[in-house]
Amino acid sequence: MNPEQHVTTAHSISRRRFIESTAGIAAVAGIGGLIPLPAFADQGLVALVHTQAAGDSGPIDSMIARLNQLAGEQGFDKRTVYAQDAATFETVFRTLGDAGTSIVVATFPAVSEPVKAVAPEYPDTRWIHLFGDPVEPPIPNLVTVSYNYYLGCYLSGVFAANVSKTGKIGYIGGISIPPLNADFNALKAGVHSVNPDATVTAAFAGSFQDPAKGYEIATQMYLDGIDYIQTDAAATDGGIIQAANESPGRMVSALSPAQYKLGPGSVISIVNLNFGQSLYNEVDAALGTNWAGGSHVPTGLGTGVIEFELSPVFMEQGPQDLVDASELAWPQIEATKAGVIDGSIMVPFNTSI
Repeated sequence: MNPEQHVTTAHSISRRRFIESTAGIAAVAGIGGLIPLPAFADQGLVALVHTQAAGDSGPIDSMIARLNQLAGEQGFDKRTVYAQDAATFETVFRTLGDAGTSIVVATFPAVSEPVKAVAPEYPDTRWIHLFGDPVEPPIPNLVTVSYNYYLGCYLSGVFAANVSKTGKIGYIGGISIPPLNADFNALKAGVHSVNPDATVTAAFAGSFQDPAKGYEIATQMYLDGIDYIQTDAAATDGGIIQAANESPGRMVSALSPAQYKLGPGSVISIVNLNFGQSLYNEVDAALGTNWAGGSHVPTGLGTGVIEFELSPVFMEQGPQDLVDASELAWPQIEATKAGVIDGSIMVPFNTSI
């Protein structure tokens, strides 16, 4: 394993102090043994702890790339830690705190309670929780960031209603949790704002890292006449796109520009939650002297983090009739987006399925 960036926690990791005072070296338990952390740069160590695997052509890859970019620009040392097992989350965070890590970025709802438990123990570390809810009472050295992704899904629904030939729209999420439930309901509301008679069907793969399950669900949806699927399932999306690629006219609205190349003739659009840009923004702010913790940052349309976008690859290589339908629909998408941003169009946040 290359110790430069990526450390993987073992399922059997146990709590211990990793600081070796004589050498000033900390270590994180990983597959193959202990991975040493080198001496810190003047700016300190910035660590990204992610609970989904890299190689997803999506959120994790995006965050790692932008962390590497920012480190190159500002000269700080950085590490990424893949925390696979929820039982180890607090151990990973305390290990980084013991090591004197300057900034810890943690990802996704599963780390919420561990972050809240550990952050107060390390007041000199600045903690950032991406995809986290507000904390009450606030923790002075913790910032949580949430994403109004459902607003992008509403735009996807408006678009789907315009380009679908069958009037049957699908949604495949990773796990049924309140934010993803809201994404589905917003998609449905967007579809019905254009075509009240359309059907919108939801399914959840039970995992954000199961392409085989994504393929199985998507294949059945397409066989049932659904011709447009909005994904919301990270690495599971790979299987959904694979299913779409098997027959012309099947459309996918995915999550990341990296997915365009996976389906040149099927990935028609994305609801882009740019986790990499969000990480870049928050770490850049935390490196500054005026950073203030104890706050929550909601992120929506028009921020550069959440956008609904057409795939330029599809517009060049996709079926001409769908390309034409996309171009025809786009002025309505732009007008709807403006209405959502200025508040003249209200999108419901409904977490019930």
